[in-house]
Amino acid sequence: MGARGTTLTFTVTHDERDGGGVCLRLAGELDLGAAGSLNAEIDRLVASGERHLLLDLGGLTFCDSTGIAAFVRGDNMAAAHGGWLRLSGATGRVDRVLQITGLADVLRYQPETADPRSPSAR
Repeated sequence: MGARGTTLTFTVTHDERDGGGVCLRLAGELDLGAAGSLNAEIDRLVASGERHLLLDLGGLTFCDSTGIAAFVRGDNMAAAHGGWLRLSGATGRVDRVLQITGLADVLRYQPETADPRSPSAR
């Protein structure tokens, strides 16, 4: 629940790029109740042949341990198919979580959103 009894929602949308790669835009709170929808979207994209996944976290306001686990799971799945998962655009508490957990280094976190096909995202 958010401020004043409102429920904060989680959304994930994606933009497929010409020449390969997908940018998934996450918004809202990524927690136990939302991690399943992120996992399902990553599963669907990898099963359809996508190998390079960039997660834009600019709209994410919260991320708990299940969200972190979804990032690691997604990276492992992409890597098993010859690809990768990268993170970008986090701010505030989400950025802090990435730094504290070490995922900023492991998943080659970039503060600014990058094209998933760029050499720096690999």
